[in-house]
Amino acid sequence: MPKCTIDGIEIEVEPGTTVLQAAERLGIEIPRFCYHERLAIAGNCRMCLVEVSPGPPKPAASCALPVGDGMTIKTDSPMVVKARRAVMEFLLINHPLDCPICDQGGECDLQDQAMAYGRDRSRFGEMKRAVPDKDMGPLVGTHMTRCIQCTRCIRFITDIAGVPELGATGRGEGMEITTYVEKALTSELSGNIIDLCPVGALTNKPYAFKARPWELHHTESIDVLDAVGSNVFLDTRGNEVLRAMPRLNEGINEEWLADKSRFAVDGLSRRRLDRPWVRRDGKLIEASWSEALAAVAEAAKGLKGEQMAALAGDQADCEAMFALKSLFQSLGSPHLDCRQDGAALDPTCRAGYLFNTTIAGIEQADAILLIGTDPRREAPILNARIGKRWRAGGCPIGVIGPQTELTYKVRHLGSGPADLADLAAGKGDFLKVLKDAERPMIVLGMGALARPDGAAILAQARALAEAVGAAGGNWAGFNVLHTAAARVGGLDLGFVPGAGGRDLAGIVKGAGEGAIKLLYLLGADEIDMDALGKAFVVYQGHHGDAGARRADVILPGAAYSEKPATYVNTEGRVQRTRRAAHPPGQGREDWAILRALSEHLLPAPLPFDSLAELRRAMVAEVPHLAREDHIEPAVWGTFGQPGETGGEPFMSPVKTYYTTCPISRASPTMAACVAEILGQGTASQEERTGTDG
Repeated sequence: MPKCTIDGIEIEVEPGTTVLQAAERLGIEIPRFCYHERLAIAGNCRMCLVEVSPGPPKPAASCALPVGDGMTIKTDSPMVVKARRAVMEFLLINHPLDCPICDQGGECDLQDQAMAYGRDRSRFGEMKRAVPDKDMGPLVGTHMTRCIQCTRCIRFITDIAGVPELGATGRGEGMEITTYVEKALTSELSGNIIDLCPVGALTNKPYAFKARPWELHHTESIDVLDAVGSNVFLDTRGNEVLRAMPRLNEGINEEWLADKSRFAVDGLSRRRLDRPWVRRDGKLIEASWSEALAAVAEAAKGLKGEQMAALAGDQADCEAMFALKSLFQSLGSPHLDCRQDGAALDPTCRAGYLFNTTIAGIEQADAILLIGTDPRREAPILNARIGKRWRAGGCPIGVIGPQTELTYKVRHLGSGPADLADLAAGKGDFLKVLKDAERPMIVLGMGALARPDGAAILAQARALAEAVGAAGGNWAGFNVLHTAAARVGGLDLGFVPGAGGRDLAGIVKGAGEGAIKLLYLLGADEIDMDALGKAFVVYQGHHGDAGARRADVILPGAAYSEKPATYVNTEGRVQRTRRAAHPPGQGREDWAILRALSEHLLPAPLPFDSLAELRRAMVAEVPHLAREDHIEPAVWGTFGQPGETGGEPFMSPVKTYYTTCPISRASPTMAACVAEILGQGTASQEERTGTDG
C-alpha cells in the first residue's frame, strides 16, 4: 500500500485513496466546496489545493489526486495559502452580499471558509452577474445568483436519487444549474440538495425567513411517517417544530432524508386535537377530561369483553400499544389488531415480518426480487439503498407487481400471484438468477400482503426464499417492507387477536353488525369509518382526521415530536423519539391517557404511574425493546398459510406519496406537492386523486 507524508506525518493508505481523504484520516482539515464523500468526484471548485512533491511547481486539487508512494504533501505552505485565497477571491467575484437576508446565514460553508481561508478584501470592481431563479417546485427555493457551480446538487439527483432532472447549461460565465425545462423536481429525496448546497443557492422554501439557526433548539429524534425510522433533528422555536433535518445513521438513512419526512412537519401544528370532545345529540361538544373519560366509562358499562375491541394506528408508539393491550386484556377483550391495512402478517414467527437483511445489508445482496411493492414511494430512503447497490454493478433486480418508474433498471416479471407461482416453478430465467446468487434478496411489500390471499402469498414467498437460499442459513435474504412505523412494534408486543379474537376485518364487520359495541381507535384513521355501524367509537389521537370525525369521544394525544416513545422500524431496530415540543392545549401523552382511563374502567388501575414503570413492565414482556439502536436477530421458522391465490394484480398501498397519514394530510406543503408535482404529468390519475379510480 502507498505511503505518503502529509505535513510531516507519514501515513499508509489503501490504493486509490485521495490526498484529501488521507489528510482527513490524520485530522488535517482541507477546505472544499464540490467534494462530498458520498458523491462522485468533480474537482471543479479548486478550493482543496495542496502542494505536492515530486510534481510540477503548482498546487494540485487534493480531492481528485490519488496518493502515490513517496509523496510529500503540504496543506499549509505559503503557496497553498496564497492559492486558496485566490480561489476564494474568484468565487466571491459574482457572489452577492446577501448574508443578512440569506436563509443559509449561520450554516453557510462559504461564510465559514471565507473567514478561515479568504482575504479581507477583493480586487474586482466589475458588476456582478445575475442569474434568474429557477422554479424547482414547492420544496426547494432557488437564488441562483448565489450559486458557485459546485454541482453537488446535480450529482446527488443523478447518482443518489436516481432521477436526473438537474444539469448545467452554458459555459464559463454563462453556465447555469437548471432543470432544463422548468418544472418541479419529482424525486422523493429532492430536499437533500438543500443540505448539500454549500451556499444559499438552494434553500428550504417552506421554512424561508422563519428563523435563524441560533434561535432553534435541536432535538435528536426519529421519523415515523414511514417504517424506515430515519434519524432526524427536530428544530423548534418555542413550542413549534419549524423544520426536520437528517441525522447521521449509517445503518438506516446515512445522511439523507425523504421529502415527506423533512417537509410535512408544518402539519404538526395544523388541524390538531387540543381538547377532549364528547358527542351529544349527534354533535361533538367540548368537554373536560373528567367528562370525556366518564363518557367512555358510561359507554363501556355493562359490556362484556367480547363486545369491545381496539385498533392501533400506523404511528402508535410501543408504550401506548402496551398500555392499551394491558387495558383491554384486563377488560377481557381478545379483539386487538395493529395491522390497520389488514396485512396477513404472521405474528408467531418474527422472521416472517422483518426486513431481515437490514437496510445496510442491501449493499451486500447480489440479486433482488421485489414482490408487491413500490419502494420508491413506500420507503424512499430504503429505495436509495437498492439504487446504490444496483449502481455498484452485479445485482439484477426483478419486480413482480406494479409497473412504476423506479430509480434503477429492473426486469418486470409480472404483476400478480400467478406470475409469482410461475417464477417459483422455474418459468423464465430469473429463478436461476436467484439460485446462482450468493446472497439473493426477496422483498415482500404490503401490496402483496394486505389482500384476502395475503397469507397464501406470504407462504409462497417463504417457500421461494428457502428454495433459492435466501433464508435459513448464514444469509437472511427474506424481507418484509412495512409502510407503518408502528407495525413491527405492535407485532413484537403481540397487539394482535388473542384466543378467539377478531382481526381487523372481523372487528369492522362486528362493529357494523352490532357485535362490537365499543371500538377504541389509537390513532387509527385508515379504516372504513362508514362500516362501523352504530358502535361507540373512542378516538385517541393528535389530528382531526377520519377517526376524529367518526368518534363519539375524542381524547387528544401527542404526536411523535411531543413525547419520548419507542418505535421499531421495518428491520426490527429499536429506536426512541425525544420530546421536541409539548402537545397543544390539553393534549397528553398517549400512555398517560390510557392510565387515567383505566381508573374509570377497571377495579384497580393499570400498574404503572410513570413512563419508567411502564417501560419496565413492557421490557419484562418483550426484553429486546430495552436495547435502543439494536436489532434482535430473528429465528427462521414456518409462517404464512398455503392456499389459493386470487388473480388480481399486486398494487402498492401508497396511492399518493405526499399524503399517507394524518400529519402529512394536514400539511399545506404536502398539499402543494400533490397539486404541483403530481399535477404536472408525473403520476397517473389514480395517484393524483389518491383513490382507486
